[in-house]
Amino acid sequence: MSDAVKAVVTHTAGAKADGPEMAESRAEDHQAKREARFWTGPFYNAGALHDDPFDKLREECGVFGVVGHPDAASLCYYGLHALQHRGQESAGICVAGGEGFRFHRGMGLVKEVFTSDVLRSLQGTRAIAHVRYSTSGKSELVNAQPLVFNYRGGELALATNGNIVNADELRRRLEKAGSIFQTTSDTEVLAHLIARSEHDDFELAVKESLRQLIGGYAFLIMTRDKLIAALDPNGLRPFVMGRLGDCTVLASETCAFDVIGATYVRDIQPGEMIVFDERGMRAERFAEPERRAVCSMEFIYFARPDSDIDQINVHTVRKRMGRRLAMESFVDADVVTAVPDSGVSAAIGFAEQTGIPYEIGLIKNRYMGRTFIEPSQSLREQGVKMKLSAVRKVVEGKRVVMIDDSIVRGTTSLRIVNLLREAGAKEVHVRITSPPYMNPCFYGIDTPDRKDLIASSHSVEEIRRKINADSLHFLSKEGLLESIGRSKTEYNGALCTACFDHDYPTIIGTEPSVSCSTK
Repeated sequence: MSDAVKAVVTHTAGAKADGPEMAESRAEDHQAKREARFWTGPFYNAGALHDDPFDKLREECGVFGVVGHPDAASLCYYGLHALQHRGQESAGICVAGGEGFRFHRGMGLVKEVFTSDVLRSLQGTRAIAHVRYSTSGKSELVNAQPLVFNYRGGELALATNGNIVNADELRRRLEKAGSIFQTTSDTEVLAHLIARSEHDDFELAVKESLRQLIGGYAFLIMTRDKLIAALDPNGLRPFVMGRLGDCTVLASETCAFDVIGATYVRDIQPGEMIVFDERGMRAERFAEPERRAVCSMEFIYFARPDSDIDQINVHTVRKRMGRRLAMESFVDADVVTAVPDSGVSAAIGFAEQTGIPYEIGLIKNRYMGRTFIEPSQSLREQGVKMKLSAVRKVVEGKRVVMIDDSIVRGTTSLRIVNLLREAGAKEVHVRITSPPYMNPCFYGIDTPDRKDLIASSHSVEEIRRKINADSLHFLSKEGLLESIGRSKTEYNGALCTACFDHDYPTIIGTEPSVSCSTK
């Protein structure tokens, strides 16, 4: 191919993509291996190298799109604000107008990246936007999205929430064919696949390219005259569509609609590709839906409590989790408190079920900002006290039930328990609104290697001793599925619970070479 994919600051060149026969053969090979799920092989585990002083799981990113609004950039700005919890390291907006693309990306929070002057310069009626939390690789501007390219078909912009499991495999194949990658983001793989497609028709090129991806992803893809939204065949990542007058909006969560006054229309379906162009909106399929498996951690931790996933309110789910925890693991105590913010709804449910009063025993410092200090051991020791404070008058001399969403390494749980004890708590009973987290995620959540997940190698009693709690109980998987209540007829409640039970909905490796448990 003589035309190259050209990034904003660099060029990418290469040969044609594999023909349809090769693509069909590869699809059949993947299908044959559908039941062979490994922790090994050429997978792309987002977040395996990331360090964090607060020992919490992190979502990789959030997306927002606008079609048919005269001030699309401003809508994106407010939408990204509502999605800020999904990524705080970079933000970007790309708009399509009469003169082509205009875009701006930067490191930091949305309010730090976009000024009023910048927003005024982003004139256009269609836009895609992104907030990112960097996982594997460095937190650099070159990886900020939307990624913008020039190729033989013109300008192309992409933004995604999720993770492409076979990105490394595809990247190696593309590089052997001559492609030059300019970022470490797996999103760039899709741009190269589209550019190398033998199809001149853009929509066919996108469909062919998406079929080659394995993983969990919600893509926004934009050219000068089209905007496409696409969700992976398992529906692993949340993705919703709304309306604001004659304008269509797309987002990772419904909370982004509320801030701009938009109305929820529906969820994007697994394997669905929605095209917006001068002919209007068309819903098509690039793949048949497979086992529905939305990420259970969206309900447990990531999504905002005012968001709805598959029309199920997240706050309501978390309250049910707290009630179920109380039924599974009642303990006589004086006060129930939560690790803010995701534990609050569950703590209210626990208190309502038991009759034990709910109190704010832990206060979150919302103004600590971001630190650019390398997370040293000393920072780790002070990290929780920077972020959380115990309310001594609430917990002193009391038997405290502490509700949290998960235990990852166990280090933060130990510090919070000790924080409560230092404030005078007589007993601290820890209740977790998820089953033991013992397997890494490959679909867009930043998780450590399996060997660093405390539940992968310790019993509940061993974890209790390590976090210095008087008692410890995790929500059962059955309690989790019933609390979410997504589907009683579909396999596993139409949820992905692989981080708890190793039941991955897709292939995550094809070569048993290097185990992530020994990295």
